[in-house]
Amino acid sequence: MPITLTVKDRIAEILFDHPPVNAFDTKGWESIPALVNEASANEDVRCVLFRAVGKGFCGGVDIKEMAAHPERISKLNKDNYLTFKAIRDCAVPVVGALHGFVIGGGVNIAGACDSLIAAEGAYLSLPEIDRGAMGGAAFLSRMAPLHMVRSNFFTGGRIPVEDLYRYGSIHKVVPLDQLEAEARAHCEVIASKSRAALVIAKQALNLIEPFNPSDHYRIEQGFTLEMYAHEDSQKARDAFAQGKGTAKF
Repeated sequence: MPITLTVKDRIAEILFDHPPVNAFDTKGWESIPALVNEASANEDVRCVLFRAVGKGFCGGVDIKEMAAHPERISKLNKDNYLTFKAIRDCAVPVVGALHGFVIGGGVNIAGACDSLIAAEGAYLSLPEIDRGAMGGAAFLSRMAPLHMVRSNFFTGGRIPVEDLYRYGSIHKVVPLDQLEAEARAHCEVIASKSRAALVIAKQALNLIEPFNPSDHYRIEQGFTLEMYAHEDSQKARDAFAQGKGTAKF
């Protein structure tokens, strides 16, 4: 299975294992919020860990599916929104273990988490501008300063996790071969606390944030639909699906 949920020692692990790049189609994105909500409702769970195997953490959405079936964008948008909202609204803290590439929807998953640990050399990227879409700035804004977000959104560039560590967004950067152990150790500390205290703390922390990224992401999705209606959007997706990288405009 490309996305699985297991619970052990008060920690719920949601694991991505979908070669080659952990990019998910509409069915994949539909499954994630249900798994998060299942973990959230489990009284034995005190921490949720997002982790992946393979080349990178998450390659976002399956652009080839969107190129072939642009009519599925509304469904995909809804499940993307529900995924990131479920993570932020999860009753207990959510930790993300990032490695390799964290792209598109993967950035939003990371941004929705409460705490992040990353492997050296990993990076975040929102290549939406080259894929005929919009969205992601709301959750990236939880991790990077305003002008860094804008520069990367306009260019589709990369933000090294080492930079995010300096911004204070990444809890720890470790060698790749230590990532799983470090992430689990961090989760074990959280899982040793009172579940009642963790639930109340999570609610308080969400309420005192300056803005709700889920609401702002929903606004961004309206612009994704607007972009999808433009001929340049399909041109961008077709270029990617045909292995041409980015389209020429």
